[in-house]
Amino acid sequence: WWKNPVLPGLPAAMHRHYSLDVSAPLLRTQGYVDGRWVSAASVFPVLDPATGKEIARVSDCGPAEAKQAVDAAYKAFHSWKQCTAKERSILLRKWFDLLTLHKEDLAKLITFESGKPMRESLAEITYSASFLEWFSEEARRVYGDIVPSPAKDRKILLLKQPAGVASIITPWNFPSAMITRKVGAALAAGCTVVVKPAEDTPLSALALAELAEQAGIPAGVFNVVPCSREKTPAVGEVLCTDPLVAKISFTGSTTTGKLLLKMAADTVKKATMELGGHAPFIVFDSADVDKAVAGAMASKFRNSGQTCVCSNRFLVQSGIHDRFMEKLGKAMDAELRVGHGSEPDTTQGPLINTRAAEKVVQQVSDAVSRGAKVLKGGKRLDGSFMEPTLLANVTTDMLCMKEETFGPLLPVIRFNTEEEALAIANASNVGLAGYCYSQDVSQIWRVMEALEVGIVGVNEGLLSTPEAMFGGVKQSGLGCEGSKYGIKEYLEVKYVCFGGLKP
Repeated sequence: WWKNPVLPGLPAAMHRHYSLDVSAPLLRTQGYVDGRWVSAASVFPVLDPATGKEIARVSDCGPAEAKQAVDAAYKAFHSWKQCTAKERSILLRKWFDLLTLHKEDLAKLITFESGKPMRESLAEITYSASFLEWFSEEARRVYGDIVPSPAKDRKILLLKQPAGVASIITPWNFPSAMITRKVGAALAAGCTVVVKPAEDTPLSALALAELAEQAGIPAGVFNVVPCSREKTPAVGEVLCTDPLVAKISFTGSTTTGKLLLKMAADTVKKATMELGGHAPFIVFDSADVDKAVAGAMASKFRNSGQTCVCSNRFLVQSGIHDRFMEKLGKAMDAELRVGHGSEPDTTQGPLINTRAAEKVVQQVSDAVSRGAKVLKGGKRLDGSFMEPTLLANVTTDMLCMKEETFGPLLPVIRFNTEEEALAIANASNVGLAGYCYSQDVSQIWRVMEALEVGIVGVNEGLLSTPEAMFGGVKQSGLGCEGSKYGIKEYLEVKYVCFGGLKP
């Protein structure tokens, strides 16, 4: 059901030679500290997850380089916070313009280090740049307050001031946008940053550093310390415990987020945590089936199911279930193509590594052993490729209903009542995103309020935009990113009581 010109069962990507071709200044392989490109004692390989082949060797920074970056950021903070909001705004806008100018090369980096299809990588660069544009504008809207005083001889002022050095720890699934969503807000507020990108995808972060330098962002304001999986714990410890760091912002798993919070607790750092999700996607009898199918396809199969807001648990009401499943199966046949991300017709690239593919296989096997039926796909292909998979007859005791998948697996539960659907949807210790499809306005209102998540899509499968906040409830995290609220995560409020005034 998916097209392969080479050999059935094997992605074409495994049989062809693909090379990363980007302009030299953007393909950086050293760390970036205090405005300088720095080497480490050793390097680690960056692999194309589609082929398993090495595409670059990057400096493997350790605790020493992380400490140097923190020190540089702390030194730069004292001058950066003195820049006017307009000055910071202009520099962020220049950075945005450079991302837009180099979007093709930046997208190639994403495709080769993360496996994402090129059309999605281009969309990510547009999304990534949009946060720099948004926060370049928000930089000039950090307003304080003058509060009416109860006494005539004093004035009450509430000032907004930057928190300080921020440690930014980002994932591999959006290797550019997850950096700019955090860093755009931090720099707009007047903070400086140290970025630790995911070990799988450091090239996008280093390209951002190159363009930040070209934009004129001062030395020490934006630092990048790439490192291998082996050195990540030691580097993470520096970034979360150093007394000069005032704030940490992390996107990743709930398990890792808890560890970072524990480390940050000793020095009582501000923290923003965007952690795991397990999004329900509820289709009621009144839904427009075609729109629900389109929403399911967009939400589930973007980045091969490797997004924190992608739908994991599909709940379809009995009256519409069979029609939804038939149309969904046809859509999967018609629209999904597995292959290397640089191929123009590819919609489904590889998963990030073989461990990710093994997890999906485990969830499929568990579901089948408990009575689920595989309607589409179900097989692991070579390397970390996985067939997009549709499961029917799914029940709540299956592994895929209990833990986040992060892969192209679409399990469907049939339900009868709204109360039943909400009980299943809310039976999770995480709550990032949730989706519902219905044309009953009263039902939409009830469900949207009842879903225990931070983000709700009503008759819409793609939600993210810089204008709206992004964040979850329960164990999906703390704080939020994007929107007018995102910059507040990097600010402190100072109360000034100005007394001794003559009435």
